[in-house]
Amino acid sequence: MSNAQIEIQIIASLVAIACAIPGTFLVLRKMAMISDAISHSILPGIVIGFFITHDLNSPLLILLAALTGIITVVLVEYIQKTGLVKEDTAIGLVFPILFSIGVIMIAKNANDVHLDIDAVLLGELAFAPFDRLMIAGSDVGPKSMWIIGSILVITITLLIAFFKELKVSTFDAGLASALGFSPVIMHYGLMSVASVTTVGAFDAVGAILVVALMIAPAAAAYLITTDLKKMLLYAICFGVFSAISGYWMAHWLDASIAGSITTMLGLLFLSVYLFAPSKGIIAVMYREKQQRIEVSLLTFLLHLQNHDEIEERHVNHLNEHINWQKVRSKTVLDLALKNNMISIDNKVVSLTEKGKTFTLKAIDYIITNEDSQIEDMKDDFFLFRG
Repeated sequence: MSNAQIEIQIIASLVAIACAIPGTFLVLRKMAMISDAISHSILPGIVIGFFITHDLNSPLLILLAALTGIITVVLVEYIQKTGLVKEDTAIGLVFPILFSIGVIMIAKNANDVHLDIDAVLLGELAFAPFDRLMIAGSDVGPKSMWIIGSILVITITLLIAFFKELKVSTFDAGLASALGFSPVIMHYGLMSVASVTTVGAFDAVGAILVVALMIAPAAAAYLITTDLKKMLLYAICFGVFSAISGYWMAHWLDASIAGSITTMLGLLFLSVYLFAPSKGIIAVMYREKQQRIEVSLLTFLLHLQNHDEIEERHVNHLNEHINWQKVRSKTVLDLALKNNMISIDNKVVSLTEKGKTFTLKAIDYIITNEDSQIEDMKDDFFLFRG
């Protein structure tokens, strides 16, 4: 593995970590698409900064681009607060206008500049190792690595310093105000970090990958845990894994590195979306099936409680009168037997003491409109779930 390959993976990993941190809070605040708006609307800030300094490496470009990102957020919120349109519509109005202004400024004042789609939309990590940072005549590595590394250090420092404030303002702005710190300042501070991170990563990876790295890892982590610290850790791990595996996928396919990383992010999110332990599609489908079986069991136990007649408690009654299919009948009977809720003698079903206790408590909960507590009661009585 060459030095260039190592540097590309380091840069991609640093970008992934730097994007995952603000991205986690954007997902929690339901502002995911604001990252897309920022990644496009910063173009006027970059252009103005270049016109002032005539230097693409000037820190002023980052500052003006970040300022443009904050202006984007302010405009989106102002339009949204009018109540005439929703947030997604406001985003769709603001960022195309600002992006177009940047394009027009380039076309009118820098017509000889080629606005390359790979650089602006897709990015090209393969070129990052060739843009070196020279200090006192010494090569200290790729500029992109130092830029995004510096931004990452600042981001982590701010995260540690204001973690409690960010957490409280994200989940309860009213409580944040009551505790004496402004949710508005936290909000615009977060938007500033997101803007600066976007600008820092823009040159190396492009707008599309910045959005993907901000949202996909955080969204995947959100499906796995409800703990904020764990969510941040998972988002970082997912981002780094996708960055490195995406690079080797691009190497194998001889394709765009940024495109391959974005593809890996999509595949990773799809995997989590399907197989997450509690919120994944498969887990939800299994839980719904389980709940249907348990509702059927509760219905059957209530039926036994209300009927002493042998014909009403006969096994065949499930199929003949309750109108259940054989598979469903067998499933309910097996679950009841496993949990020692019933006994069967000559195909006549009777409630056990445990079954009677459970059924009477269930009736009490239903009568008092506290049926939501039945789930907790099932945990106490059921050794086996449906």
